[in-house]
Amino acid sequence: MDNDISADVAVIGLGAMGSAALYQLARRGVKALGIDRFHPPHDQGSTHGETRITRQAIGEGEVYVPMAMRAHEIWKDLEAETGKRLLVRSGCLIVDAVKPATRGHIHVAFLDRTRQAAEKYGIAHEMLSADDIRRRFPQFTPREDEIGYFEAGGGYLDPERCVAAQLNQAQALGATMRLGTRVLAIGPEGSGVRIVTDRGDLLAGQAVVSAGPWAAKLLGAPFDRLLAPARQVMHWFEIEPGWARNWEASPVFIWLHGSKPNDFFYGFPCLRGTNAVKTAGEQYEAFTTPDDIERIVTPDEAVAMRGVHLNGRVQGLSAKAVKSATCLYTITPDSHFLIDHHPESDRILVVSPCSGHGFKHSAAIGEMVSQCVIAEEGSIDMSAFTLARFNARQERNASVMS
Repeated sequence: MDNDISADVAVIGLGAMGSAALYQLARRGVKALGIDRFHPPHDQGSTHGETRITRQAIGEGEVYVPMAMRAHEIWKDLEAETGKRLLVRSGCLIVDAVKPATRGHIHVAFLDRTRQAAEKYGIAHEMLSADDIRRRFPQFTPREDEIGYFEAGGGYLDPERCVAAQLNQAQALGATMRLGTRVLAIGPEGSGVRIVTDRGDLLAGQAVVSAGPWAAKLLGAPFDRLLAPARQVMHWFEIEPGWARNWEASPVFIWLHGSKPNDFFYGFPCLRGTNAVKTAGEQYEAFTTPDDIERIVTPDEAVAMRGVHLNGRVQGLSAKAVKSATCLYTITPDSHFLIDHHPESDRILVVSPCSGHGFKHSAAIGEMVSQCVIAEEGSIDMSAFTLARFNARQERNASVMS
């Protein structure tokens, strides 16, 4: 095999994480090959839908803050390189109760943890009362017992444009791509990795598997029990007359309510020329596979979105969705990232099961992955995202049961 390596590093899956990794590898002069079963950017996985929220104070855990901050720097540099606008700083508003209900672990004390992260890292922010929110953003109608965290530097990214920009830059820097190519199997061979595809075998010195919802089936144990793709639905509601200016100037928003993990929704400003607002909830039970997902969204789902989340909280949106679409989250048992080498090979690095909150970090993750692959010293600690935490959990559970 040593005489027949087609790439120093093969990146399998060119969505958010894969496109970023390929770009960062190419920037470092690595002979890199990107492989994808589709032609990214595409709408079959997790990286599509016009907008993704970005913020720097991260309520999911302070461990993510350095990644979010570094990602913003990379997006800015990439905008300068390409002349493309990738990040819009519309501001980010998070709304929660003063005394929040108990809910799924990833959203426990979400607003307060966000505030603490902002204070620790010196991220500019404001705390807003319900009156402050209503006065500044009349389209939102919080209850008196709700408060807001506002981060002016937050906003949204254009996922399709981000992926395209990184892939184009990667190619300009010498990376190659094989699109429309299905990876059927991957495994160590000699001093490298053999990648079996529907268009023949490929050989690489190392491989980065950033295949999102396809990763579990491709990698097998232990990943097939740790990575669970879940169907998500996005809706676009038309703006009612008289509310266009409010929604065009709106921040992105995240609203937590109730005691269940799904009592959570988010949304965006109206994009130019659309006269519609994109909003979505999150589902942590609708598990599926990328091959079996139901991509048709029924009218009842939009009605449920309106009734469960929007009614009584936002104003100026019509009752009927003008468009709906699906995407996939690949969720780990604790809803945190998984970035680690395959237990059977230190030449296979598994990246990107990000449980639905990864896009804002993807530019930095691509850099971290490239540094890991070429043994370049990095400044961001990835130890929180290893497989070891799941092994430790199994040992604790076994000890309790024995």
